[in-house]
Amino acid sequence: MPFVKVDVIRGRRSPEQLRKIGDIFSQHEPWEIICWDTGLGFERTDDIVNIQIFAQGRNRDQKIAMYAALGERLEKECGLKGNDLLISVSPNTKEDWSFGFGRAQFITGEL
Repeated sequence: MPFVKVDVIRGRRSPEQLRKIGDIFSQHEPWEIICWDTGLGFERTDDIVNIQIFAQGRNRDQKIAMYAALGERLEKECGLKGNDLLISVSPNTKEDWSFGFGRAQFITGEL
């Protein structure tokens, strides 16, 4: 199961929209999220949503399909425009997780 962290600007999304975007999110003041143009020729607005996904075992094609599906779903359900959606995936392994009590539950067999 991936861990998903979402960052948004406070007050730009309704509670319903936030629940559709993800279960764990942080809201920031507008000056706390800086997302420069990367030379792609589009500008971002204060509606920006930054999604960080920490996951295991996804290949290149699965990631490409996930990016497209998230973009379509969030535009349809939340009105999020493509220029304001930033997604990054950080691969990791079972050894990279502790779910509490300082134990590596994946390694110890608790999970």
